[in-house]
Amino acid sequence: MQAYILVLYYSKYGSTKDMAHLIADGIEAAGMSAKIRTVPQLATSVEVAAPSIPEDGDIYCSLDDLAGCAGLALGSPTRFGNMASEMKYFWDQTTTLWLSGALHNKPACVFTSSGSMHGGQESTLLSMLPPLFHHGMMILGLTNAHPALSNTKSGGTPYGATHVSGARHDQGLTAEEKALCFEQGKRLGEVAIKLLGGQ
Repeated sequence: MQAYILVLYYSKYGSTKDMAHLIADGIEAAGMSAKIRTVPQLATSVEVAAPSIPEDGDIYCSLDDLAGCAGLALGSPTRFGNMASEMKYFWDQTTTLWLSGALHNKPACVFTSSGSMHGGQESTLLSMLPPLFHHGMMILGLTNAHPALSNTKSGGTPYGATHVSGARHDQGLTAEEKALCFEQGKRLGEVAIKLLGGQ
């Protein structure tokens, strides 16, 4: 089976999804295969179970998708400076992988989108790291080798790619944000290839 990097995200308005696909482009530019997956929306009251495969968009992530990856890019919109409950719920179901050490020594990175410049982007990125540390993953950020990180007037942090979508979530990704998503994916792909021994 071909090695792949999992790009796992949750997106309500589409910005985080757009970032995920740009990161996947960077991963593939580095010479790795990218597998894009999402998680289902949560509901406080359930009358009818949602289908296990969504009617449109990216496929829901399974534990096998996560266990089999050679690396991970994890994305979530900000929710009051924290990852979305949908993504947190997914990680709460990964105990079997933690027990088996399935993610030990695999590289990972995080990305997020918020409605405002000070919408809690950096704390959201940090909130996604504890599960990755507990699973024994190796965390990658963005380096200042990318001029967009120093020049951005919108999203972008050393902790990971970010995007400011606006209060109505109608602002597309800027050129700098797109570049940082691509570079983050490319760096993750390059590191994964090195860890696999150049295979």
